[in-house]
Amino acid sequence: MTGPDSAAQPSPRKTPQRKTRPRTAKKTATAVRDQESTPAVSVFEGLGRAPVPLRVVARLGYYPPRHNAGSEWMAHNLLRALVARGHTVEVWLSRYSADREPYEVDGVRIVPYAARLDYGAAAWRADVMVSHHENVPSAGALARGMGRPFVVICHNTAPVIFRNIGRGSTALAVYNSLHMQAEAEAFFCEYTTALRPAASIVVRPPVVAADYATAPGDRVTLVNLNADKGGEVFWQLAERMPHVKFLGVRGAYGQQIERRGGLPNVEVIDQVPGDRMRDEVYARTRVLLTPSAHESWGRVAAEAMASGIPVVAAPTPGLSECLAEAGIFADRADLDAWQSTVERLLDPAVWAEASERALARSKGLDPAADLAAWCEAVEALHRRG
Repeated sequence: MTGPDSAAQPSPRKTPQRKTRPRTAKKTATAVRDQESTPAVSVFEGLGRAPVPLRVVARLGYYPPRHNAGSEWMAHNLLRALVARGHTVEVWLSRYSADREPYEVDGVRIVPYAARLDYGAAAWRADVMVSHHENVPSAGALARGMGRPFVVICHNTAPVIFRNIGRGSTALAVYNSLHMQAEAEAFFCEYTTALRPAASIVVRPPVVAADYATAPGDRVTLVNLNADKGGEVFWQLAERMPHVKFLGVRGAYGQQIERRGGLPNVEVIDQVPGDRMRDEVYARTRVLLTPSAHESWGRVAAEAMASGIPVVAAPTPGLSECLAEAGIFADRADLDAWQSTVERLLDPAVWAEASERALARSKGLDPAADLAAWCEAVEALHRRG
């Protein structure tokens, strides 16, 4: 396990060291305010305008604000960037939701499945088609049959995704991390290099810091209480640490783990749309827990770091890449390690040092370059097609 324990407790005789503590905390708060003052839209405005506007049609299962998961918010921000470039973007959903009529989010038009409109006709009019998750096989077959460039956003290592990206100059794989790209290459090398798409790019899930930056609160928080995300770890820690306030946020998917009667130091709230996470989750959070069994990136970790919130994480390849030197890692099965790490982070000096590392990492994850590369890759794909 690695973590903030490397920050030794100051000697009682060294009073100058004690005086540095409030200055460190003040610097962290100032850095958060600096990030808050940056207009969220500036990242998208800075992308400029495309010389040729395209009609982009995406086939996805779910979409915000009904479904708030990391892969859906990544897809939305990528599509939002294309809108900012002057392209027309439509998302056609393949699963039912409560919506019956098309609606818009940040200029992206979403067509619910229950609207019963003609996805095939929309695909026929598309210049570029996009998909992810379970829709890749069918959307890919349709794109190839119609001769349309096809873009696949790869959030996980499911072989069915890699097999159906497509070949040739009009197929583009978008990997959400370097380790995802490496997993795909290993698949293509092991099975058949003939399946490898001609074009690929790594785009880290875009998190605009100004959308999430706030003054941290006092809770130890887990977002999504299902088993794979660490729901059991959350409740066991809360039981062990009755003097600490915990916040559990129900997730968009998976069976949520809850205790009958709860615990007096635990508050559980319903899933929160992305545009309300700052005020309803991160403004209440002191430490974020991500004891995930699997994580290809870990978007909530990047969101929390925008506020300088330290993240205690299981060392999955995705979380390790996302958090880098800001991460505080503990084996998922070592509950003692999780407890001792959270206890250390209750020390203001230890927390402040971990918070500064989180803010520095957040700045390093600025999405501007990735979004520009994404737009150029999609536009180049169309030119080749």
